[in-house]
Amino acid sequence: MPTAETTEYWKQIAQDFSRLIQKANAPIFGIDTEGKVSEWNEKTASIMGYSIDEAIGKHFVNAFIEPENRESVTEVLQDALVGHETANFELPLCSRAGNRYKVLLNATTRRNADGTITGVLAVGQDITELDKALAESKRVADDLVRLIETANAPIFGIDKEGRVTEWNTNASNLLGYEKKEAIGKLFVPNFISDEFQESVNLVFFLALTTGKGTANFECPLFTKSGERKEVLLNATARRGPDGDVIGVIGVGQDITKIRQITKEHERIADDLSRLIDHANAPIFGVDVNGMVNEWNQKSANMLGYTKSETMGKNLVDNFIQPENRTCVEEVLMKAMAGEDTANFELPLLSKFGERYTVLLNATTRRDANGLVIGVVGVGQDITRLNRVMAESKSVADDLTRLIETANAPIFGVDTQGLVTEWNQKLAELSGFSKRETIGSPLVENFISEKYKGSVSYVLLKAMNGEETANFKLPLMKDGKQNAVLLLNATTRRGPNGEVIGVIGVGQDITLINAMTAEQQRVADDLSRLIDSANAPIFGVDTSGLVTEWNRKSAQMLGYDKQETVGKNFVDAFIQPENRKSVQEVLHKALTGVETANYELPLLSKHGARYTVLLNATTRRDNNGAVIGVVGVGQDITELNQVINESKRVADDLTRLIDTANAPIFGIDTDGKVTEWNAKASSLLGYSKQEAMGQTLVQRFITEEFKDSVEEVLSAALVGKETANFEFPMFTKSGTRLDILLNATTRRGPQGEVIGVIGVGQDITRIREITSEQERVADDLSRLIDTANAPIFGVDLDGRVTEWNKKAAEISGFTKHETM
Repeated sequence: MPTAETTEYWKQIAQDFSRLIQKANAPIFGIDTEGKVSEWNEKTASIMGYSIDEAIGKHFVNAFIEPENRESVTEVLQDALVGHETANFELPLCSRAGNRYKVLLNATTRRNADGTITGVLAVGQDITELDKALAESKRVADDLVRLIETANAPIFGIDKEGRVTEWNTNASNLLGYEKKEAIGKLFVPNFISDEFQESVNLVFFLALTTGKGTANFECPLFTKSGERKEVLLNATARRGPDGDVIGVIGVGQDITKIRQITKEHERIADDLSRLIDHANAPIFGVDVNGMVNEWNQKSANMLGYTKSETMGKNLVDNFIQPENRTCVEEVLMKAMAGEDTANFELPLLSKFGERYTVLLNATTRRDANGLVIGVVGVGQDITRLNRVMAESKSVADDLTRLIETANAPIFGVDTQGLVTEWNQKLAELSGFSKRETIGSPLVENFISEKYKGSVSYVLLKAMNGEETANFKLPLMKDGKQNAVLLLNATTRRGPNGEVIGVIGVGQDITLINAMTAEQQRVADDLSRLIDSANAPIFGVDTSGLVTEWNRKSAQMLGYDKQETVGKNFVDAFIQPENRKSVQEVLHKALTGVETANYELPLLSKHGARYTVLLNATTRRDNNGAVIGVVGVGQDITELNQVINESKRVADDLTRLIDTANAPIFGIDTDGKVTEWNAKASSLLGYSKQEAMGQTLVQRFITEEFKDSVEEVLSAALVGKETANFEFPMFTKSGTRLDILLNATTRRGPQGEVIGVIGVGQDITRIREITSEQERVADDLSRLIDTANAPIFGVDLDGRVTEWNKKAAEISGFTKHETM
């Protein structure tokens, strides 16, 4: 017979477990044996947009799963209800607001004290952002590949053995070797003449062994036909994801015909660097007088006020903007009266003037006797989410218009069979306008006698939840068949899952051959899944011995629960170099100081390394005494790899810019130099240290061109870019250089203008040649006109184009009369 103390103990354990579920950083929900929702934590509510009260008791699959996914989700839940648990099931979810999420789900059988199955508990991980990060990393890598392949300069790459790994189109055009002829061959013996092989080998050796690149190295190459090409080469070390040198990338410039070049191809450099802030929830508390008594680290990080600056101060008067104080005061007063408020959008202004929007739950705080002692507010930073939601609304509006103007016929009927939807394409195919059809019986008025029975049967099945795909429906008007549709009849449901009609999306199969290829492309584009881990959870007692070890921890690290429980967590499962910091985190939690977002390095039983983002939370008994620590983690190993790979690609691009054979400079919004590459230094004689921070126009542009250059840069600073702008610059030694410039707007991560990037070309020699050609042409013209012999010229049609003075004198016809 359990004692009162035992009962209270287990009650406290249950309360701890319930709080862990509710406050977990992972979405958790549960269903009973009938498939109805019995658990719905705060994370699930925030993702789906349905509160706990709205979700509890609803049939999970029918109410919250899209029709196309219901069969697979039902199968997973049914398996769990007979004891067959499922791990790492990718569950697609669509929130109330129409936002789509991917959750990696573990479905676990739930049992009562007698072992009888009472339902299913599902623990998930939101992998939506990870999908986006992977897609962005792939996009950046694809951009770099396309940049190399389509560059207007010959680019090649070699591996550590000196074999060709990159050979772009320009290299093929320049040397006459196709990519397939060059790839895999030793670069130096096959493409470098004997007298230069030693020096080229030295350049490659330095890059491969020290990572040090070489700029402006003259390297003669021979084409397939034996023609010698003089190439000015920049050799840059190529690095793998871990930073080790894996080869050399060479960017060249054909300088054989440099004197004939009159244009510089425009190259626009985008800032590809993106940072994503994954903040935790800001939490604050006030007493019955509205004075701050709680202020967590996230609140401090977000708003810039430290805990010591806020404690004991009136929240509303000190930290809320005047225009929002009344509504915030009202929310706090309601909570003081025992009426909690959920999802209150609270605008905040940080100490440094940054604006945030926090979605706030204001909950009454009570003492042991049930007396109200204050309010605790748990928020979610939705500043970025609001921007995304605004974009999503725009997409949703576009989609509504797309459906109405879609090239596929779409109709809808209500439960009485009366038409409720009839889009433009269907009106075009059927010959019946929307005005003629809305509110009329579909089968009776618009289906031929031959098909009325079968169409009625399909609609009836859909009304009962049994959907039909690929049903052929001929469209008739005045006894004439206008088109044949291949139709999907889908049950239409209201907000509570009740059937409210049928929606039919068709395809005009007279054009099916033309549409098949496009449908396949769309299907291929949408077929993407990323496999990722769920959240590992472990617990230790006050002695540091393991008391909890969930399935994800076992799966990730290779130690099952039996191997871990009772063992010292730090000594048994943490690497020696990390034990001190992990012990410190656990010790702090055992004294009531919890830690969020601690990066914990782990080594699995089989040698695999993981990084887990850990929240260490104090665990207490029914008397409030600390009895241990529970840690909830998120596997960020793959995310870190993605970030490292993105940084590597960005580094490659930065090196490519810095070693480019064209002068490149950048300025900020104040006109001060922020970029000055090696070519700019060598051309103008000013080192990067001398140029950085200087005002470009005042320091490096001559007086007569300052206004025009300032105008070009000012235009770029408001988004108006300029190509092929010609102006002079003077070197440090006073030599004039003519520069052909492209001025391109430079933008920050949010799209705001942060400066201008200029890519130039030294056209000094070209201008000298042009001037000389004009002088020779003028001399020749004067020679012809003043010659002592009659000179005339005609074009291809026999018309006079030249008639000098002597010809005019002899013939009596003036130049004006003959031309």
